[in-house]
This record gives sequence, C-alpha cells and structure tokens, in this order.
Amino acid sequence: MTRAAGGAGPDAEPPAPRRRGRPPRAAAEAGPGTRERILSAARTEFSGRGYDKTSMRGIAKAAGVDASLVHHYFGTKEAVFAAAIEVDFEPALTADAILGDSLDGVGERLARHFLGIWENPVTRTPLIAVIRSALTHEAAAKVLRGVVLRRLLERVAADLAVPDPRFRAELAASHMMGIVIMRYVLEVEPLASVPAERIVTEVGPTLQRYLTE
Repeated sequence: MTRAAGGAGPDAEPPAPRRRGRPPRAAAEAGPGTRERILSAARTEFSGRGYDKTSMRGIAKAAGVDASLVHHYFGTKEAVFAAAIEVDFEPALTADAILGDSLDGVGERLARHFLGIWENPVTRTPLIAVIRSALTHEAAAKVLRGVVLRRLLERVAADLAVPDPRFRAELAASHMMGIVIMRYVLEVEPLASVPAERIVTEVGPTLQRYLTE
C-alpha cells in the first residue's frame, strides 16, 4: 500500500508539544529597581487620586508592570500605602535626632523636625494627599497612626522614660497633626503664612510639657 505524500513514516519523531501562551509577563518585568518603580508610581497615584480611588491595578499600570508584581512586593493596598508614607516620613522617623543629648529643648526639636517634612515642597504634596485620605478612610488613618505614632512619637516618649508614654505621644501627635491640617490642608490664615520657626517657638514648650513633665 502506497504511503500518502507528505505522511510521516513509522520511524518519524513525534511533533514537539505546542507551547501555550507566552512566559508570564511578571517574570519578564521583575528585576532590579522594580520595587522602587512600583513605590514611586504608588506615591503618585495616592497623591493624585486619594486612597479610595487608587487600585493595585492602577498602580501597576502607572509603574508599567503586571499587577501580580504589586501583590508580590507589597501584598495589599494598605501595605503599599504604608510603604509610600514611610518614604515621605523617612527623615522624620529618626528619633535620635529629636532626642538629642538631653531633655532640654526636645519639644522644639520635635516641632522643627516634624514641620520640616511639611515645609519641603517635594514631600508636602503627597503628604497632604495622605492626610486627606486618612480623614475619610479608616485604612489610611490606621496606616498614618502607625507611622506617626508607633514609628516616631511613641519611641520618643518611651526613650524619655516618662509615665504613660503612649498617651503623651498621642497628645503630641494630636497637637502637631492639628497644626498640619490647619496650615497645609485647610490653609487657615494667619497660621498658613507665618514662618514655620514661629510655630516651633510657640508650640515647643507645650510639646516639651507633654513629653517630659
């Protein structure tokens, strides 16, 4: 019996299995600098859209990566939000610079250190977006409390070895965050226009009392 033209003989090798799809996009995109690129995109998204309207998919699109990479590096939107906040607050999270060598002037150092972050135009815009998100969304408020209270003010109060350090830290935080909202978010005059150093001089003694007496 004649074999059909072009037919495979009995000794022919079986065809190679057909590949399905392409290599995962995420694997091709992961590499040095990917986490930082995602974090930069997240800061921009949170600043421009707020916490509620920012999505993991939107962050991924802005960073030019697959959405699975955002989940891989950060897990949840709350986690990437926290990481974005810490980037902006990083200069303020060094408690040693506030504590100094003595208790004298710690209130003024805290006020100056904290306001300095907000006076910087580079960090002020994303931080204002953070505050606005925290005022309307509990997840954002939880992250902000964790960064400002746990990472900074509670540590300062604990290192000062005063009674009720958490309560004292919350008093200091409420004072400073009130100033931030009035000065930078609501822009209430004359508070919005006075030099930052005048605010430091006025509130320093009150913070000193919260943290040391």
